Amino acid sequence: MCLGVPGKVIAVEPERDGILMGRVNFGGIVKSVCLAYTPEVQVGQYVIVHVGFALSIVDEEEAARVFEYLREMNELDELALKQPE
Repeated sequence: MCLGVPGKVIAVEPERDGILMGRVNFGGIVKSVCLAYTPEVQVGQYVIVHVGFALSIVDEEEAARVFEYLREMNELDELALKQPE
C-alpha cells in the first residue's frame, strides 16, 4: 500500500535547476524531499510526503496522528529499512 508519510522539515535548500528541495525528518530518518508543491513551507513545519514529494503542509497534531496510525498498521517498516539519503 502506498501512503503519504508525515515528516518534519528540518532544512529548506536553495533551488537547484528551479526545483525547491528540503531535508525532512521521519521519526529519526532524514530524507531529501522535493518541496515544489509546498513552496511556502518553513523549517519546523510538517508535511505529508509521498514518493519523495511533499504534497501538503499539516499541523503537528495531525502529523502525530497519521504517524501513529501508520505505526499501528505496521506501514513504517519500509521507511525504517531504507538507508537515509
